[in-house]
Amino acid sequence: MRVEATEADSPIQVKPMNNLAFACMSFVFRIRDFIRPPKDKLLEIGIEPGAQVLDYGCGPGSFSIEAAKLAGDTGKVFAVDIHPSAIASVTQRASGEELTNIVPVEADSPAGLEAESFDVVILYDIFHHFSDPDGMLRDLRRVMKSDAVLSFSDHHMKEEAILAGVTKGGLFELSKKGKRTYSFVKSSEAG
Repeated sequence: MRVEATEADSPIQVKPMNNLAFACMSFVFRIRDFIRPPKDKLLEIGIEPGAQVLDYGCGPGSFSIEAAKLAGDTGKVFAVDIHPSAIASVTQRASGEELTNIVPVEADSPAGLEAESFDVVILYDIFHHFSDPDGMLRDLRRVMKSDAVLSFSDHHMKEEAILAGVTKGGLFELSKKGKRTYSFVKSSEAG
């Protein structure tokens, strides 16, 4: 699935990495996933069967695959990435695992996704890439249900920068700090 967003829809300006860089990143992620299984990180969120999950900036799909297993047959994972190779990787991995609850979406923003449709948004190791993080957070907030969780991790950032970056606009507040992730919810002050 490809979702097109107009420039007015998407304040997020990120260019996909070249194919060689993506292949190298995917190789490194396989090693990372062996050492630190993605499921361990996802267990901090509490993804339940039937959950609607958005894995934004899914890359080769490590977290999408594990989230799909946790969400079960009644749940669904939208694996969104700007890079065509990411979408191909997620599609291939889902097929290999016989997972039918993953929807790969090639898009540069969540602008084309339905409002208030996700229980969990996964945002791992991509926040530091965005030129307009506040715009991206507004877009993600729009697609989250009222009681949804934004699960955040970015090893390129220190804790102070993470907390300030996600909460400074008043859209989100920290609900829980886990061992590997930060869980944010919609701020009641933002309406």
